Amino acid sequence: QVQLVESGGGLVQAGGSLRLSCAASGRTYTRYAMGWFRQAPGKDREFVAAISLGGSVTYYADSVKGRFTISRDNAKNTMYLQMNSLKPEDTALYYCAADPRGNYYDDNAYDYWGQGTQVTVTS
Repeated sequence: QVQLVESGGGLVQAGGSLRLSCAASGRTYTRYAMGWFRQAPGKDREFVAAISLGGSVTYYADSVKGRFTISRDNAKNTMYLQMNSLKPEDTALYYCAADPRGNYYDDNAYDYWGQGTQVTVTS
């Protein structure tokens, strides 16, 4: 079992930056690939980024490629999402998730989820 807690969300102006963290507990954290998803009001949850269990392979949605960077520190049981050049359309509740069972882009494939952290970008 893995428990996930996100932090780092907040209110930021367009063009600004935020770094989200996802702290994991449970002895099996390092066995799982992980991902970030987001959900804006009235919209479906969408894939943002994912990272392999060792951290050497990363995946990004086209909408965030070049602006967001996913990383993980397995010694600290923590995953990060560095978000730069934020846009109002990045406003959403951001979730971290673990164990995609090989399908990084599909939220239905993930077994473990955090409660989310709100990111609001003003123009």
